[in-house]
Amino acid sequence: MAPKAKEKPKPQSISLEDLFSSLHSHIQNYEYKQAAKVADQVLAIAPGDEDAVRCKVVALIKSDAIDKTLSAIQAFEGLPIDLRFYKAYCLYRKNKINEALKLLDGLERDPMVLQLESQILYRLGRMGACMESYEKIQKFKIDSLDLKTNIIAALISAGRATEVQGMMDGLKVKASSSFELAYNNACSLIEKKKYAEAEQQLLSARRIGQEMLMEEDYAEDEIESELAPIAVQIAYVQQLLGRTQEAVEAYMGIINRNLADASSLAVATSNLIALRGGKDVSDSLRKLDRLIEKVGGAQPFQLANGLDFKLSTRQKEAIYSNYLLLLLQANKINQAQELVSALPDILQDSSTPALLQAAVLVREKKVPKAEEILAQLAEKFPEKSKPILLVRAQIAAAAGHFQISAESLSKIPDIQHMPATVATIVSLKERIGDFGDAAAVLDSAIQWWKNAMIEENKLDVIMQEAASFKLNHGREEEASQLYEELVKSHGSVEALVGLIMTAACTDLEKAEFYEKQLRALSGLKGINVDSLEKTSGAKHVQGAHVARQEVSEETKKARAKKRKRKPRYPKGFDPANPGPPPDPERWLPKRERSSYRPKRKDKRAQVRGSQGAVVREKHDAAATANTSSSSGSVPSSKSGQGTAGSSKGGSQNVTSSEQPKASSKSRKKKSRS
Repeated sequence: MAPKAKEKPKPQSISLEDLFSSLHSHIQNYEYKQAAKVADQVLAIAPGDEDAVRCKVVALIKSDAIDKTLSAIQAFEGLPIDLRFYKAYCLYRKNKINEALKLLDGLERDPMVLQLESQILYRLGRMGACMESYEKIQKFKIDSLDLKTNIIAALISAGRATEVQGMMDGLKVKASSSFELAYNNACSLIEKKKYAEAEQQLLSARRIGQEMLMEEDYAEDEIESELAPIAVQIAYVQQLLGRTQEAVEAYMGIINRNLADASSLAVATSNLIALRGGKDVSDSLRKLDRLIEKVGGAQPFQLANGLDFKLSTRQKEAIYSNYLLLLLQANKINQAQELVSALPDILQDSSTPALLQAAVLVREKKVPKAEEILAQLAEKFPEKSKPILLVRAQIAAAAGHFQISAESLSKIPDIQHMPATVATIVSLKERIGDFGDAAAVLDSAIQWWKNAMIEENKLDVIMQEAASFKLNHGREEEASQLYEELVKSHGSVEALVGLIMTAACTDLEKAEFYEKQLRALSGLKGINVDSLEKTSGAKHVQGAHVARQEVSEETKKARAKKRKRKPRYPKGFDPANPGPPPDPERWLPKRERSSYRPKRKDKRAQVRGSQGAVVREKHDAAATANTSSSSGSVPSSKSGQGTAGSSKGGSQNVTSSEQPKASSKSRKKKSRS
């Protein structure tokens, strides 16, 4: 009877408690891949277990398996478990920012949702909404240094750098708490134009970062990569402080080492190109070609290495602006037009594309079209209208459209009544002969400064210029009133002189009254005015007017007695018998002297005898030369026709100057476009 086959032992089933214990252990040890596998084992025993589902999703996210996470979430859609937050986070990681934000709309605003929402809004450049989310998070009183660092960063990006110190005090953090906070604090100092303090803060941030990362056992290359943003910012501060050479060397060092992250390299490259300006345009274009990729589809351009999602809107605007301006400088108009037509889709809700389009139109000499586009843009973005209107004013003034330029400046409330702006508008109005409008601009500025509560009031400057303008354009009455007001309020001597000049034309009694307030000039007391009026006046003397000083008799005698110095003669020269005078033509070339006579030709070398004898001698000499050349021997130096230096023997000896040369075109490397 055949023996029975042994049955395989059945694997012992692991209880859910042991699996959850193992799952907890893996999570505590940061073993997220193993945790995901254990979660699968739990789900095999208890399908749909909510804790196991959430553990698997979080473990996959922690292990950076974003695609697997999205697949798992899609597989769990039939379960009554809300995984929208995790899906929104995965979309955020996949740079699908708008889709992620839409998923968060229907969720309860707990701290996790608010943090993700604020990060998405920061990435989208919506700083106002981002700060609103962070303000809601602060109500939960979460004590997280990373969260506080993000709040400070958002505050600076929202243009509220002056509030940074107060916010740090409220959050109970210091700049020395971490190198990220020190870096953010330095950025706030840059926004406040405290560049020297910002540089010191950045150096402190770099030192703190090096110490912290070395304690965490980072390698040198990793430390340099982590601190690359600080290095770029230090170079930027040096650039702002006018230390151009230091900034260039710092940028070049960052680019050449290539150890920084992609975003820091991009910023360093863009800043270096801006620092160069119009120098080395071809090299600058090559550098930017590495950052900007040309792709097909609806959006033909994009930034390389995922920089579209790593850089802020302001940084992307700078890179594209530099690229377009370089294309214009290189006279690549077609490429510039192609880029500027794609920018509205790349930089949405930004005024930069329209500004760059205006630059291209000006280059194409289509100034009216550029002015029209800028006017529409100023109406579309009223909060950003200041730089737009300034550009429009500059373009119009350069094209001779002075009225449009003056109108553009008048629409900027911030600087409309500043002395420089008022002077520019008045000058533009004068160019077109509109003196009435120019006077109205000055009157409006005077009224504004009278009501302005500003520490540095410029009322006296504006009134002085207004009075001078009106005096020059025949408005003596108005000028006199302004000068009189200046004298009473500021006691200005210049205003007093102006008042006397204008009143002398309109009100003589007033002029005499104020003339008494003028101080007497020193040195004029002994002058008889009546006798001065009878003279014919001072005679005009050309050249410098030097006062002649009277010389005393003793000085004249001393000068007369001064011994004259004896002249020094060449050795052996007798001044009593100087001999014949030197030839006056001794410095001229011999051919140009009057005594030059050309030499006669030597006729002794002419051949005497019959004509046939000469022909026979020439024939014999030619035969000798041909024989010597065919045998390959070097001709003798005694031979008159076969020497290397002979002009007749040149056909048989190739000189160095006749050797083939490489032309300059074949050796020159073509520059890449």
